[in-house]
Amino acid sequence: MERRLRLPLAAAVLFPAFLHAQTSPEMARILERLDRLESQNQELLEEIRMLRAEVGSARGEPAAAPLPETAAAAASAAPATVEQRLDIQEQRTAEQAQSKVESSQKFPIRVTGMALFNAFVNSNQSGGYEYPTAASPTGPAHDGATIRQTIIGLQYQGPETLWGGHVQGSVYMDFFSGTPPLGQTFRLRTGSIELDWASRSIMVGVEKPIFNPREPSSLAQVGISPLTGAGNLWLWMPQVRLEQDLSLGASSGVHAQMGVVQTTEIGPYAGSDPVGAVEPWRPGLEGRFEFFHKIDDERRFELAPGFHVSTTHAGGFSIPSQIVSADWLFRPAHLLEFTGAFYSGQNVAPLGTGLVPQGFLIYRGQARAIHSTGGWGQFTIHAARRLDVHFFTGERDDRSSELDMGALGKNLVYGANVYFRFAPNVLLGWEASQTRTVYLGQGTLINNHYDLALGYLF
Repeated sequence: MERRLRLPLAAAVLFPAFLHAQTSPEMARILERLDRLESQNQELLEEIRMLRAEVGSARGEPAAAPLPETAAAAASAAPATVEQRLDIQEQRTAEQAQSKVESSQKFPIRVTGMALFNAFVNSNQSGGYEYPTAASPTGPAHDGATIRQTIIGLQYQGPETLWGGHVQGSVYMDFFSGTPPLGQTFRLRTGSIELDWASRSIMVGVEKPIFNPREPSSLAQVGISPLTGAGNLWLWMPQVRLEQDLSLGASSGVHAQMGVVQTTEIGPYAGSDPVGAVEPWRPGLEGRFEFFHKIDDERRFELAPGFHVSTTHAGGFSIPSQIVSADWLFRPAHLLEFTGAFYSGQNVAPLGTGLVPQGFLIYRGQARAIHSTGGWGQFTIHAARRLDVHFFTGERDDRSSELDMGALGKNLVYGANVYFRFAPNVLLGWEASQTRTVYLGQGTLINNHYDLALGYLF
């Protein structure tokens, strides 16, 4: 009985791939309502147990407690018997059971995700990509359409475990691997198993870097994170993460995260001397400490410094990868929101820098990490109940003095998109952006991108 009361409604509103990092006030209210519905379900379960006890002892007698406000109760003002009340509860349970999914271990699993269709147009210098992360010297103007950014996810929830904790997790997949239009293959995006207590949790899985959880909103760039190559270090990586919440009063607190990650190492950039084998995976240490203050139910401020430390092994050398970061959310009013992130460090390529990776070079028997700074910002206007407008920009700037002629010195992207919600689970999006890439000694190359998207959340 308890399993059948899980709410499949969550599958229609939860899509973490592009919304979980920065939740709009509308989405926050939906989640709050879901929490209330979950609480009401627990109350209904308790009531069913009481009703069964009443049926066993006083079958046919009028119920002592008033009937909860349901559709059946509203239809009739006459007192209900115990059997009638029990029938109503079992009817509601059966309705919800029609769309549930159960695992072999009898724990609830929710199917979630988004069917996403994109039609796009690229100007010259796209490099042949659907959504280039940097302007390229090659690639004519082209257009096309795809549905391979569709996401399918499973969310699961286990029983209570040690010391009152609960197990939950998720797995998300898409069709973005392979060569379009016919070579798409199934791909794992992220996945996690999490053990939660009241103020702390432990997570193992594959997720974004711990120090950089936020990302801009986009229906055009979902296969990889928005503003990849222009300030958003996003590459999904295996990790073990510990989280702890600390209260600093009724409306303020700290959310601390520390963990060990596994990087995906790549070779030196094109100007380097030939090197031997590069160790493909390396451990790293990451942390993030979010300070937040809730002004009221609508207004909120968050600021989070973070860091990453690891070492690349290549050609007999050890090259450090060290990054400091900060990310933020500022919501001064219900209609306005400003989010973003900044980083500065060296050898950042293993964390997802886009089309042109420039982490380190080996030259004349010496290894050197390339310094890089970058970041992004997004200004959101919740123009209406069904309409959101986002203005975004991001930049990556690698230190020119450490690069050869022809290397990528700077990559700037700016643009805007509009979301219109036809229905609670149907989104129409339009996006326009421009990428300006500076190659040392070759000037600035420009690519314009336009995208029309239709998403169905399930």
